[in-house]
Amino acid sequence: MRAVAQRVSRAEIRVAGESVGSMKSGLLALVGVAKGDRPEQARWLADKLVHLRVFPDEAGKMNRSLLDCGAALGVVSQFTLLGDCRKGRRPSYNSAAAPEEAERLIEILIAEAERLGAPVATGRFRAQMEVDLVNDGPVTLILDTKESV
Repeated sequence: MRAVAQRVSRAEIRVAGESVGSMKSGLLALVGVAKGDRPEQARWLADKLVHLRVFPDEAGKMNRSLLDCGAALGVVSQFTLLGDCRKGRRPSYNSAAAPEEAERLIEILIAEAERLGAPVATGRFRAQMEVDLVNDGPVTLILDTKESV
């Protein structure tokens, strides 16, 4: 699994003009699922996202997690993160998981984040989404479970 996590002051996810998920401060994670990814990777990624110390403490040092701040986690499935652009002009998505498997692992990630105590805002799987966000910092990190578990 691959994620691009952005610290945000707010974010909203819309499908066909309807708000399906919104949050105030927190981390918004765009998440791609690769062929061969496993449930333990989804749980690892959830744990990493909710415990990342990227929020400022009283001294302004990035030393607090979203759980420490009462912030939220946004999760948006995005298979294009697995796009391979090395050859030609059109990305190849051969390494992306099949939609059914990707949805199952995204659901595991969300359930684990909620179990850990994070409020979670989500998009709608397989939908054309509009994501509005205000990147705070900006702080943007890339996480990959390839060698984590």
